[in-house]
Amino acid sequence: MRAFLISLFTVFFVFASIAADDKHKVSEEKELDVKEVIVGHIVNDYSWHILTTPEGQHVSIPLPVILYSKRSGFHVFMSSKFHHGHASYKNFKIAEEGANAGKIVEFNEQGEIYEAGLVDLSITKVVVGIFVAAIAILLIFLGAAKRAKYSSKNAPRGVLAFVEPLILFVKEEIAESAIGKKSNHFLPYLLTVFFFIFLANLFGLIPIPPFGANVTGNISVTASLAFVTFSITTIKGNRNYWKHIFNTPGVPWWLKVPIPLMPIVEVVGVFTKPIVLAIRLFANMTAGHIVMLAFISLIFIFGAIAPGIGLAVSPVSILFSVFMIILDILVAFIQAFVFTLLSAIYFGMAVEEHH
Repeated sequence: MRAFLISLFTVFFVFASIAADDKHKVSEEKELDVKEVIVGHIVNDYSWHILTTPEGQHVSIPLPVILYSKRSGFHVFMSSKFHHGHASYKNFKIAEEGANAGKIVEFNEQGEIYEAGLVDLSITKVVVGIFVAAIAILLIFLGAAKRAKYSSKNAPRGVLAFVEPLILFVKEEIAESAIGKKSNHFLPYLLTVFFFIFLANLFGLIPIPPFGANVTGNISVTASLAFVTFSITTIKGNRNYWKHIFNTPGVPWWLKVPIPLMPIVEVVGVFTKPIVLAIRLFANMTAGHIVMLAFISLIFIFGAIAPGIGLAVSPVSILFSVFMIILDILVAFIQAFVFTLLSAIYFGMAVEEHH
């Protein structure tokens, strides 16, 4: 019941933010742009947009912009200087179209955009979401460690009662089952990536700053996590692992000579595994947000046809959105589990000894 009420509050908050956003209102001149609504709520941004008042004033939380230009050096200012992308500041602006759409670009006095020479280190919504998840992990585990230290003889309570079953689950059901005797070498990373993805996914469902950022729905984040898994697998891979890649035993010789088909397939697989790992997490988490926003947008779409139809559709849309939120809570755990399990399987393949 508590999960249902929280989900219902989340749906109503998102509904209210869309309804209050003047950019997305339905009018006689312009119909609701569902793509604009959905993309605007799931993509990264330089400020935390909350709503737009009926008078057209944007209510948002500005975030720090940190830039290094090889032409003018370092620049640090708040994103409010851009006035929600409608103004430029010190020859910088947020591009509205082209390959750099949504990114900060530098231009000269003639208005021509420089193609290179700008390093963007800004604190965006996704970066804030990463910081929030990291801080939450530190607070949770420091608190759990402190409680475990002073109450080792008693049953776990509080935060320890929450994290201990998950730690044992990752240790026994993921690390030890997939890696074996050498699982302790990889356990710190597996625990970190599991709880980071799990908490980031959960926080992404809370539509109140500093929560609500679609962290694992950003391909750069998932690609970075997959790259760490790939790096550990490559570095820790033993002789037996590389032997199986370049000279797979049990494969007929005519698949190796004169054209090394199997070694080529295995080498390609070394790089495609982390790519698939990144895309799977990114796609699943983004899909949940898109479906929920699409259900809410149905109210505005049918309301543009006739207010009565929009009113009749709204209970169904809200119930489906609540169902998607509850389902996303389950998906948050499943995706953390899948990413950690596949990482553990790759590590197990890398350190497996010859039989």
